[in-house]
Amino acid sequence: MSFQAAKSFQRVFESAKRVCYGRFAWQKFFWGKTISSLAFLLFANPLTLLEQTSGVARIILGLLLILSVFSWALIFQKYAQLGGMERKTARFFEMFRAGRGLSDPNTLRAGVGGSPLVAVYAAGYRELEAQIGGANPRAGGNGKIRNANAVGVEMQVAAGEEVRRLEKGMSSLATIASVSPFIGLFGTVWGVMDAFAGLGDAGAASLRAVAPGIAEALITTAAGLFAAIPALIAYNHYLYGIRGIASRMNDFAAEFVAKVETLYSA
Repeated sequence: MSFQAAKSFQRVFESAKRVCYGRFAWQKFFWGKTISSLAFLLFANPLTLLEQTSGVARIILGLLLILSVFSWALIFQKYAQLGGMERKTARFFEMFRAGRGLSDPNTLRAGVGGSPLVAVYAAGYRELEAQIGGANPRAGGNGKIRNANAVGVEMQVAAGEEVRRLEKGMSSLATIASVSPFIGLFGTVWGVMDAFAGLGDAGAASLRAVAPGIAEALITTAAGLFAAIPALIAYNHYLYGIRGIASRMNDFAAEFVAKVETLYSA
């Protein structure tokens, strides 16, 4: 190989080396920025991310906080109302089926507590008292019942009132569970819009330029899910319990009418 050929080969090699080194340096810079930006999104302090949110995102977060507090208040209220209902129901049926006659509603109320079955029983008891002409229903057989279906209707009406009382607040839980994710989604869309606006202002396609907007979007999404998930779980759980109580009341009304017809049949 001649001296000129060797020099030419050396220049080509050095040029290729500079190109490869420059490409490697650019790739190292790009991936370094990307990894650092992702680390910012994953490990940043939530308070730091909150400080970087815009006014619209803070309004959305405040609204979601109010909805979350309100849903938790309803959850605890329903827990106090429906807690121990199975135990009260079992105690009520035990007292109702203990004797041959009919117990006084006040006695059942004192022994059972706030069971909706007591109100249903009291409605049927009052109608029975009116039909047997003031005789004591607890004695059994004193007087004749004129219309057993009327007793059942009164008990069905009372059962419907009790179901409506138990369902009070359930629509609010369902609304919070269904609306909160969409409110958080609105914050997500707004954060993405801010992210693209920041990308245009920066004039460079780097993740650091859009990281605050993405963090804002993630915060509102998480807040929406935080408000919706407990409300949804509580709604399904309590709705199942209320439906079970409603079924028990309907069955009890039929059982009460059958017992009344046996005791006071013409």
